[in-house]
Amino acid sequence: MKMLNPRARLFYLCFFAVLFALAPIVRARAADEMFDFETLRYRAKLLAAKPYAVPKPRVPEWLLKLSYDQHRFINFEDARAVWRGEKRNFQLEFFHPGFLFNRTVQLSELVEKRVEPIAFDPHLFRYDQKLKVGELPATMGYAGFKLMYPLNQPNDELGAFLGASYFRLLCQKAVYGLSARGLALNTAEPGGEEFPVFTDFWIERPAVGARTIVIYALLDSPSVAGAYRFTITPGADTVAQVRAAVYGRQGVKTFGIAPLTSMFWHGENSNAPTDDFRPEVHDSDGLMMFTGAGEWLWRPLTNPRAMRVTAFGDENPRAFGLVQRDRKFDSYQDLEAAYHQRPSAWVEPIGQWGRGSVRLVELPTPDETNDNIVVFWAPEKLPPPGEPVEFEYRLHWFLDQIQPPAGRAIATRLGRSKTHEPDLERFVIDFDGNYLSKQSADPAIEPVVTVGEGAKLTYAAVQKNPFNGTWRVAFSIRPDGTGRPIELRCFLRKPPHVLTETWSYLWQP
Repeated sequence: MKMLNPRARLFYLCFFAVLFALAPIVRARAADEMFDFETLRYRAKLLAAKPYAVPKPRVPEWLLKLSYDQHRFINFEDARAVWRGEKRNFQLEFFHPGFLFNRTVQLSELVEKRVEPIAFDPHLFRYDQKLKVGELPATMGYAGFKLMYPLNQPNDELGAFLGASYFRLLCQKAVYGLSARGLALNTAEPGGEEFPVFTDFWIERPAVGARTIVIYALLDSPSVAGAYRFTITPGADTVAQVRAAVYGRQGVKTFGIAPLTSMFWHGENSNAPTDDFRPEVHDSDGLMMFTGAGEWLWRPLTNPRAMRVTAFGDENPRAFGLVQRDRKFDSYQDLEAAYHQRPSAWVEPIGQWGRGSVRLVELPTPDETNDNIVVFWAPEKLPPPGEPVEFEYRLHWFLDQIQPPAGRAIATRLGRSKTHEPDLERFVIDFDGNYLSKQSADPAIEPVVTVGEGAKLTYAAVQKNPFNGTWRVAFSIRPDGTGRPIELRCFLRKPPHVLTETWSYLWQP
């Protein structure tokens, strides 16, 4: 063997000395490359700095051609859920692409902050013999995923992330109803709404016995890219704490934070014929708000003849949400849909959100198959270009846990008299509450009714209902004939005390 000359020997000695010296630094740097929210935020910032790229299709054509019934021939094998048999409270199941689910997401498991990608595996699914199965690429991905948790009994479904930035969660004793979204862009604006999409998810492997699970998501759209973290704690009040940092690519007209989407077909305040045997059909019956000024406000939902948008201006809102307040089975008479068990969703901002408005969008719907209600927070100002929109909030999913401390409106009815002053529009609002139900008839309790432009108040009265202990306000208005929408407000007081939340209604002649 040829011996190295002294100069070459010195070079290699120096080279390996430097290499060994750098080895701990390289290992430390690799250890630093662990996934967390800051890692995701940086990725979203880099993504927003690039032009939007339309995702390449990854779902085979034969899956996209499946009908609704054919797609139901594909079912996840529950026994193969992620973490099944590991004595963890949470489990993961996946949705198969196909039918309307033409986009897939990249899923990864986080194990001690290290990323372990979850590849598509056809063996996790059961394909019915009626279905002619074609190509199933390993790179296809999943349409979404669902969370399993012992809410009421083992292996109950807790929630699902499926489609665009939509997700739904359940609390104890509830069935699926309204949905939430990561972000709403240009909702109800001319030119159409933009629907951002969660493209990637990272799910932390929960510890044995853990009652909280953490999920990260990357959001992308032509206008924005964003980083999200969901910390979900199930229970009678299931709470998802949401943290987000959203970077803009281009300006948007409406930036909707903490959007909720629901369905309202008909209820007590609906007079239009539906040819439906059920008295009421809705996932939510009202928008409830707790304003920055401390006012509790209730706006019953409607199924309008045309789209309408209402903005409730506020500063640093304390909370808002879509509520299913009526919990009586007799109000719905639906053994299958169980509308009386649909959860409410309540947004509780963390920190100061500044000035803006809670936006309520109501769309007409001919039946119960369409989500026609949207609610979100629209900030008055957004940060300068290049700076992220950052926000955090707790999203509660519950049945009856959150109510205003004073009395509340429990029913809204309206109509006209066929015989006595048929030109008047009459409203009947029932109020209930711990204090009110205990009070006997009291002339000092009075209704405060406010009528906006377009009509005049002609009569207002309140009386104790001796049959159920509630208090009923009845008032009538005379429209001026212009046909403009009329804002109405009503609450009860016993001077100097306010006894109820403020009932708010937009009536269209």
